[in-house]
Amino acid sequence: MEAKELKKAYLDFFASKKHAIVDSAPMIPEHDPTVLFTTAGMHPLVPFILGQKHPLGKKLSNVQKCLRTGDIDEVGDYCHHTFFEMLGNWSLGDYFKKEAIEMTFEFLIEVLKLPLDKLAFSCFKGDQDAPKDEESYGVWLSLGVPKERIAYLGKEDNWWGPAGETGPCGPDTEMFYWTDKEEPAPKKFNADDKRWVEIGNNVFMQYDKQKDGTLKPLKQKSVDFGGGVDRLTAVMQGLDDNYTTEQFLPIIEEIEKITGKKYVDETRLMRIIADHMRAAVFVLGDEREVIPSNVDQGYVLRRLIRRSVKYLDALGVDLKTEVTTKVAEKVIELYKEDYPLLESKMDFILDELRKEEQRFELTLKKGLKIFEKLAATRKKIEGKDAFLLFQSYGFPIEMTQELASEKKIKVDINGFDEEYKKHQDLSRIGAEKKFKGGLSDASEETVKLHTATHLLNEALRKIVSPDIKQKGSNITAERLRFDFNFDRKLTAEEKQAVEDEVNRVIDLGMKITREEIPLKAALKSGAVSEFGTKYPEKVSVYSVEEYSKEICMGPHVKNTKELGRFKIKKEESSSAGVRRIKAVLVKG
Repeated sequence: MEAKELKKAYLDFFASKKHAIVDSAPMIPEHDPTVLFTTAGMHPLVPFILGQKHPLGKKLSNVQKCLRTGDIDEVGDYCHHTFFEMLGNWSLGDYFKKEAIEMTFEFLIEVLKLPLDKLAFSCFKGDQDAPKDEESYGVWLSLGVPKERIAYLGKEDNWWGPAGETGPCGPDTEMFYWTDKEEPAPKKFNADDKRWVEIGNNVFMQYDKQKDGTLKPLKQKSVDFGGGVDRLTAVMQGLDDNYTTEQFLPIIEEIEKITGKKYVDETRLMRIIADHMRAAVFVLGDEREVIPSNVDQGYVLRRLIRRSVKYLDALGVDLKTEVTTKVAEKVIELYKEDYPLLESKMDFILDELRKEEQRFELTLKKGLKIFEKLAATRKKIEGKDAFLLFQSYGFPIEMTQELASEKKIKVDINGFDEEYKKHQDLSRIGAEKKFKGGLSDASEETVKLHTATHLLNEALRKIVSPDIKQKGSNITAERLRFDFNFDRKLTAEEKQAVEDEVNRVIDLGMKITREEIPLKAALKSGAVSEFGTKYPEKVSVYSVEEYSKEICMGPHVKNTKELGRFKIKKEESSSAGVRRIKAVLVKG
């Protein structure tokens, strides 16, 4: 079964179980300061997991495009990826453990035809915070799974969330498949045996983690299933390497053609290039546009592209030949049917890759000059210097070793490893500090700023230009950040007029109302939508009386008078043709 068939079979199955099929959300989250990218299908659904009503009902399913960089250094093995597609189905206060497990089992056994003697399962063993999940264990047993194939595991294995410091979380039950072709699956399941590969899990959102660490039972219990398309496709095809499925093989073959090398000889480097280029294409081709930069999503994108370029360089490719664009074209060709936006944005994607390649080529040249200076005065390249070449100039350690070998000098590999580990630890600490708020941070301040963002959007359209459209936003409890298309700096008079307009609406005390209506009716009524975003047939629309109307998931305040005073702190360039406003609310 190919990936396309797998995705169709999955959605068809859950549609038959009365699940509404929703489109993949953009990979760049809206209004969410806790994550840079959508890392799971449940991220866009957090307000609904917390109890807000979804326009399409309580049972949903989709295939979500995701990006995770937490284990980017693991990419290069047979199954880790940065970008991936995730199969998902959700119960928002409808069915719970028994029905979820029964449907998962039916899909694996009846639809995918996976043999039961190659499957195993795990459940949460319980701790001081939450009890043992005996219910899930009992359901698996009732379906005919031998008790030897069900393991009780701890929180590190069978607990999900919260994504940040607080929010929805709960035990999960995971499914594993035996991948060894030579030996039959052992009678007893051992989670430490890497031949058992996880193919999916059901998360049971039944708790809300508080700031003091306690778990408060959620009023609405929800189910979140997640399963990786790449991994399941490889299992269905009897392959032990995700990069040999039709999702990756044409990309690998293109890299072989460009480099003149064979995948069997350069497996790790080619996997990294294929993975990172697929991810870069999807970030550049997202509905919420991102370009390479030194901050946030742009920094991750830059890192993905530059890692690809430096490993292509390490494979002997002439960087003057526009190598990444050739790989990108293959990615677009593979995925354009399921994600037509990639093809419509092809010129933009390829142009940004060309520009980033050129910038990085100059950086590499500077790095070579630094290396030559070091090599001329030393008998050994110290760990700190090797890491400087890696971090600032993009030299893989293998490249530094190769250059040093030509000069007959050594490289302090242990010193490099120490510096690299320090950098990783600092990066993790920085990420924790930046995104500690939690996905469920719907604090009073955040909700107010969300409403203020709608007013700002409309004020810009009324004061500056009716052609202005939102290009992205990010809201914390302290400030809002709003990106919009405009090709010049706002004048001081324009900024003041926009600020005054927002405060005028606040002072009028306009009511904010929410309605659920068909998408066509929403668009016909003049509701503002986001460019490139696919909406379901029925949507939530928030109106500020007759002033503004937007398709939005919320939440919002009830009346503009609740906001206080609106103040623009900064207006600056975000990228070519895109401006950024940072603003706050202060007490009136």
